Amino acid sequence: MDETEFWGLVDSAREAADGDPEDQSDLLVEQLSRLDPDAVLDFARHFEARSDRAYRWDVWGAAWVLLGGVSDDAFEAFRYWLIGQGREIFEGALHDPDALAELLEDFDEQVDGDCEDLGYAADEAYERLTGAPLPELGLPPTPREPIGEPLDFESEAVLAERYPRLWERFRA
Repeated sequence: MDETEFWGLVDSAREAADGDPEDQSDLLVEQLSRLDPDAVLDFARHFEARSDRAYRWDVWGAAWVLLGGVSDDAFEAFRYWLIGQGREIFEGALHDPDALAELLEDFDEQVDGDCEDLGYAADEAYERLTGAPLPELGLPPTPREPIGEPLDFESEAVLAERYPRLWERFRA
């Protein structure tokens, strides 16, 4: 499975779910369950690699602004949700996390920004197909700390300065 196929699966599940993150996860499991186990492993590798790429302080800060605070676990669910938004939004957020202010058409912090189940879609599909748990993916381990310079998430002034567009749209 190449990158285009990976994003195609993510996009088709999101579109069919009409933006509902839980439905998107269920639909992705169904799509992956129609593939062979090796393709599901490839999808899992693509997904995990992107989650690790987004494990950055600046992305965490954007999530903090959008959601009004984000724990370690919630940041993982945010990264899964971010991947679920598709290639354009994901790559745009990694290029400039503050650009999420323009990239996201709508954002409801009660529904959006959290899609833990999406991170386990490949696990569920693989187990359905093989009866066995998803094996190790052979990827480098997730860094112990996010990449980049830590931010003071408790300081509204720091967040407003670092993410002016997000702050204006979602917190002002």
